[in-house]
Amino acid sequence: MAEHKHITEPDAFGYQVRIVRRGVERSRYFSHKLWGGKNKSLQAAINWRDQMLAILKGGRTRFMKTPCNKISTGMTGVSRTIKYDKRKDKSYLCYTVFWIKEGKPRNKTFQVGNINTVTADQELHAYRTAVLFRKAYEYAIDNDRPFDDLLFKNWKNLRLYEMTDQPFTIKDNFPMPVNSVITI
Repeated sequence: MAEHKHITEPDAFGYQVRIVRRGVERSRYFSHKLWGGKNKSLQAAINWRDQMLAILKGGRTRFMKTPCNKISTGMTGVSRTIKYDKRKDKSYLCYTVFWIKEGKPRNKTFQVGNINTVTADQELHAYRTAVLFRKAYEYAIDNDRPFDDLLFKNWKNLRLYEMTDQPFTIKDNFPMPVNSVITI
């Protein structure tokens, strides 16, 4: 049954559908005898699988474990921190976003600059970009779409959150639909 994802034939009497999301398994057995033949039980298994996948859409995990004390900004996964550089004897204001890539925890840091010289506009820009990064990541997770963090590589020169003429469609890779509205 390699051509039918999530469907196996554990014995000669029926098909088994198994879907695991967020550590919870949902499964159902479709007997050939009860469904009136092998083809009908396969079709019933496919229909049930498709319905369950639609219901369970966005099943990838956002967090490997529940974050604690990572909400200094009011948004889960985005924190405001001040990092101290011993070599330069300076402190830097940063917004850090927690996310998961290929099953491994990651942090994306949006460093604003020296805490003594940073402007309110620079801080707001970093904050809004960090929130957009997190919301785009969550949208991708919830809709089983790929998330490309490289779109935020040149974040200091781009104001992605202000793109109103082409909302969230950079290189057609941005994980947001054109008609999606994100308020930051």
